Amino acid sequence: MPSLQIRDLPDDLYQALAFRARQEHRSLAQQAVAELRRIPALTAGERRQAVIARIRTTLHKPEASLSPPPEELVREDRER
Repeated sequence: MPSLQIRDLPDDLYQALAFRARQEHRSLAQQAVAELRRIPALTAGERRQAVIARIRTTLHKPEASLSPPPEELVREDRER
């Protein structure tokens, strides 16, 4: 199994991690792994929020109309 060694960890970060480890009855290494496991879920949530925001801004722009309009596409299809 791969391992990770972190040097020059800021003291406040170490203290916060150690505090959470004590609260969860885990070792420092176990707590670090638990915290690292949360990252993908957090970044997925951030990406999801960014996509939703982008969609909202697109929907509110009047120039974001469909081109060509759906009616035109249906007419084209019927005329084939």
